[in-house]
Amino acid sequence: MPNRWSWLGVAALLFLTVLDLSQHYTVALGAVLALAIARALALSLAWLRPRLAVVVSLATTAVTAAVTTPVSASEPWPWGTTAAFGHSLVVAIAGARGLGRREQVGWWVATQALGVGAVALAPDRGSWRGLITMAVLSAVAVVVGDLLRSRGEANRLLAEQETISKAERSERERLQERARIARELHDVLAHHLSVVVVRADSAPHRLPDVPDDVRTEFTGIADEARASLTEMRRVLRLLREPVDQPQELGPQPGLLDVSELVESTRRAGADVRLTGDVPTGLDPAVELTAYRVVQEALSNAVRHALHAVVEVAVRRTAGELEVTVQNAKPPRPVVPAPGSGQGLAGMRERVALVDGTVSTGPTPEGGYLVQAVIPVGEEVAGDDHGHGG
Repeated sequence: MPNRWSWLGVAALLFLTVLDLSQHYTVALGAVLALAIARALALSLAWLRPRLAVVVSLATTAVTAAVTTPVSASEPWPWGTTAAFGHSLVVAIAGARGLGRREQVGWWVATQALGVGAVALAPDRGSWRGLITMAVLSAVAVVVGDLLRSRGEANRLLAEQETISKAERSERERLQERARIARELHDVLAHHLSVVVVRADSAPHRLPDVPDDVRTEFTGIADEARASLTEMRRVLRLLREPVDQPQELGPQPGLLDVSELVESTRRAGADVRLTGDVPTGLDPAVELTAYRVVQEALSNAVRHALHAVVEVAVRRTAGELEVTVQNAKPPRPVVPAPGSGQGLAGMRERVALVDGTVSTGPTPEGGYLVQAVIPVGEEVAGDDHGHGG
């Protein structure tokens, strides 16, 4: 874009063209003003419309040669001083603003051909030597314009490369942080879960006279710990692998798995009841989100109200999926197991990703309610058959 100095150059070219034509050539005053304005217009267009600027400048140069007659044989013709410098300046700026080298050379050839034609048609006004100045100046303009354009492209490519390098560094740092988190999770959680599996499996053999129901409970604990260990290792693979790398993933849990989730929670000693039919055939992302809501809500209920009745309901209404997990008031005080405090926050973030909402809080009866509402949209296949637990 032209700046203050550029506009000052346009004004200077306008003024100098008026002086040059009025003092050194025989031409009407009105033509002098019109040619000066056209010359200044070409220069002002060079920054915004470079190709049009060269056309206007060359046309102005041709008209100037046609309507002017030198006052003496010492005056340059067909290209006056301001015509030669003004047109060359336009060519240089146009080249810097994007005209290719081949096109610039083409305009240089057209300019010289125009000068040769003018001298051939009116040899009494000028000589062949008058063409040398324009030929040299316009050639220099072509070279300068091409160099400036090349420099601009090099700076642009360098800036793009720097941007790419910053993005690559940021991505590398992010992947390194994910790998560090994966290592920490593996070193801490995998070890403890493996210990749970080993202790649960070996308890019936280490402890004398273990009743059958206790033996079954140890087996259930070991199975749950193995399932958690498998799920955690899958998550660790996701953390270690780049996000754009195709990953071989197992099937994600959905609403069909809610019954098994409720049943496994029952085996842990909680009184969980699945009410109504669970809809299926929904969008996999919606089903996974609903499953995780039930999973987190049941985990909280077991931690904070182990002996209370917990009711789970998953219902589909017009355009929405409603997930409700509510526990009654515990029959006796419970010392809650320690937690990170991030479960509900993570639940809200997960539901928000599918444009849903979550509401949580105590009930008037002294229990606790978790309710999530997830829009299913028109694109969801409405295969609403269900199963209960």
